Parts: sequence; structure tokens; C-alpha cells
Amino acid sequence: MRDQNEVNLVGRLRLRDENALAELASLYSMKIFQLAFRYLRNHEDAEEVVQDVLLKVFRKIDAFRGDSALSSWIYRITFNTAMSRLRRTRMMRQAEATDVEIISTANEDVPHGFDPADWSNLADESMLKAQLRERFAEAIIELPPIYREPVILRDLKGLSTGEASTRLRVKDQTLKSRLHRGRLLLRGQLSDFADGLSLRPTFAS
Repeated sequence: MRDQNEVNLVGRLRLRDENALAELASLYSMKIFQLAFRYLRNHEDAEEVVQDVLLKVFRKIDAFRGDSALSSWIYRITFNTAMSRLRRTRMMRQAEATDVEIISTANEDVPHGFDPADWSNLADESMLKAQLRERFAEAIIELPPIYREPVILRDLKGLSTGEASTRLRVKDQTLKSRLHRGRLLLRGQLSDFADGLSLRPTFAS
């Protein structure tokens, strides 16, 4: 028999009761953080996963059928969210060496002598990775500046949230919000490359 408190909480979430969201956060935030940190090994990323998961649960509660405990459903969402962030983070860091140089010329004319890479001798996957680096750089350039700068500082240059927010003269929460939005935009633009491409540590040249 399902716990009545859980049944009541689910019912209130379906009614979009914001107090129920606060209760959900109180009950599950720490457990979500612990699971996310197990895979990400980064406090800030794990904290952002907590926020993402809580919002997903709140928005998608109608998809919860009650076949299992609410906690099991939440943990599946947490695992999927953490894995998605881990893949995206690895992809961004592996592309960093090439991307930073390209980004620095984002608003300038193409330098004299710049010549696209010759892919004729590359294996299929190597060519895909080269294309991914180019697509990633283009996606960064196309981001609105308000989202581009947080992504560059946090994900490419490796600054902490505090360092990046100080550099941009914004509050930490504002920085996190812009960073989250920027990552979502990048994920959408790179989704066609992310599926099925094996990314290994040797990606960065």
C-alpha cells in the first residue's frame, strides 16, 4: 500500500501547489544531490542537477503513474539528468583547446591565412569529431552574449561560479541561471551530433 503522505504530495504537485514543490525539495534535495555527485564529482554541477530534477518532477508529475514509489521515479530522473550533464561536460571540455581559439575571433574577420582542416585522410569518427568541434564553436558564437559569456567562463575556461559571477559583475544565482540557459541552447544545437558519437579523452588535440 502506498504511503498516504506520498499520495497527498503527488496530488498537490499535480495541482501545481508551490508549497508542495518546497516540500518535495525538503524531502529529496539531499538524496538527489548525493546521487548526482556520485557520478559528476562536482558540487556545483550536482547542485544544478538538483534544481533541474526538482523542476522536471514538478512539471512532469502527471507522467508519474504510481507503479513504483515516487522516490524511485525521482531517482531515475536524477540518473538520466546526471548522465546527460556528464556527457555534455565531457564534450565541452574535450573541445576546449580548439574552441577557445575560434571563440576569440567570434566577432572579428577570419584571420589571414586561415584554412579549413583537410578531412580527406581522417577516419569516419575522427571526421565526426572534427565536425563536432567546428559545430560546437559555431554554436558558442551563435549564443546571445548574455549566455555565451557564462558558458565560456565556466565550461571552457574552468572558472568557478564565484569567479565567473565576479568577472561578469552579476550575482551567483544570475550567473547560474544564464549558464543553465546557455547549456540548454547548446544542447539543442548539438543534439544531432551527440547521439551515437563515441567521445574519448583523446578527442582534444
